[in-house]
Amino acid sequence: MPSEPQPTREITVRRAPKFLPFLLAGGLVGAVVAFVVGYTGTVPDGYTRESVFGYFLVLFAAAGVLVGGVVALVLDRVSLARSRKAYVEELPEETEPQEGPKTDDDGGIGPAAQ
Repeated sequence: MPSEPQPTREITVRRAPKFLPFLLAGGLVGAVVAFVVGYTGTVPDGYTRESVFGYFLVLFAAAGVLVGGVVALVLDRVSLARSRKAYVEELPEETEPQEGPKTDDDGGIGPAAQ
């Protein structure tokens, strides 16, 4: 029996970046910068090093996440420009063969089949 022709579809193939690693990396870089600034700079009167570090941590981590998101968006746009078209055909579904009872090494029916 001749098989009927399968429909052909056009798809777009591209490598898109995952946003979460960029956001996490930006936040981590911001935290490292906050650590350096908080523990190497001068401390204003009435503040501790830890409070200065905490302030800079919030500030630089948020800025790092923002920069990481912008970098991911730029790379996403670049991947759109580099995308390629491809044509695919749908394959007919294959039916799986029927399996008999499972046997152990000596040919007897083992506990897996019972």
